[in-house]
Amino acid sequence: MKQKIISTIFILIGMISNAQEVKVTSGKVQRFANFKSQYVDARNVDVWLPDNYSADEKYAVLYMHDGQMLFDPNMTWNKQAWEVDEIAGKLIAEGKTQKFIVVGIWNNGQKRHIEYYPQRAFKILTKKEKEFISDVLQKRNKITETFNPISDNYLKFIIKELKPFIDKTFSTKKDKNNTFISGSSMGGLISMYAICEYPNVFGAAACLSTHWTGIYQLDSNPIPETFFMYLKKKLPNRKNHRIYFDHGDKTLDSLYPTLQKKVDSILESKGYTKNNWVTKYFPGEDHSEKAWHDRFAIPLEFLIKN
Repeated sequence: MKQKIISTIFILIGMISNAQEVKVTSGKVQRFANFKSQYVDARNVDVWLPDNYSADEKYAVLYMHDGQMLFDPNMTWNKQAWEVDEIAGKLIAEGKTQKFIVVGIWNNGQKRHIEYYPQRAFKILTKKEKEFISDVLQKRNKITETFNPISDNYLKFIIKELKPFIDKTFSTKKDKNNTFISGSSMGGLISMYAICEYPNVFGAAACLSTHWTGIYQLDSNPIPETFFMYLKKKLPNRKNHRIYFDHGDKTLDSLYPTLQKKVDSILESKGYTKNNWVTKYFPGEDHSEKAWHDRFAIPLEFLIKN
């Protein structure tokens, strides 16, 4: 009874904080505005609850990055969204996944790149290579100062602050086998990094259109090799973890096919098989929320098995 009362109080707080209504076709979204952290800047957190959500049941949890792009296309900068509510609601209703909630963590605009870039991989680079990357990202207006990733703090925010709050506020399954993480592009990178750094927290990760280049070019780019080196050392145990990758071949996704093949070879060398790892290629698909929406049911069924 006490847990139900606490959950009700926090949900009401979330409703009050939801100054701008998120329109969904399935379930409902509770917004926790300006969620404070001692590790990173405050940001909004949107929590999607499926139809007939009940504190009497336990739900798996999917954490997703770029939270402002997940639900309502009328609220996004490009009028596109993953529309996760539609996809998740349908899968749950059809019994293709277990019941789950989605925690949409908003990105921090100008700091998105430094929060999502795997920090331990960055440390492998030489001083000259780091300067090169900073220069490229500044010219593309992705950063305003010297590039210095803070993804370790971003993950601490999720693990030490956000997850405990979600588990206290909602009726969740707290174990790693029911805790998942997903994102696209840089969000794919940080999802990969999360399951490698916190294998006891996340049981599976879906990385769509993973931005293996780190910047926006293949030529003279030292970054991908550092990611390969990192994965060779830090991939989680294949016996109790699952990983999904995919990519298209248009716009920014055109950079990924050769790099993803190298990642695939690393997973193969570590003994990953079709039972715990999937890589899919979607010819003709570009780097957009629409493309991710169109195929997101595939990783959801793989991650959140019924």
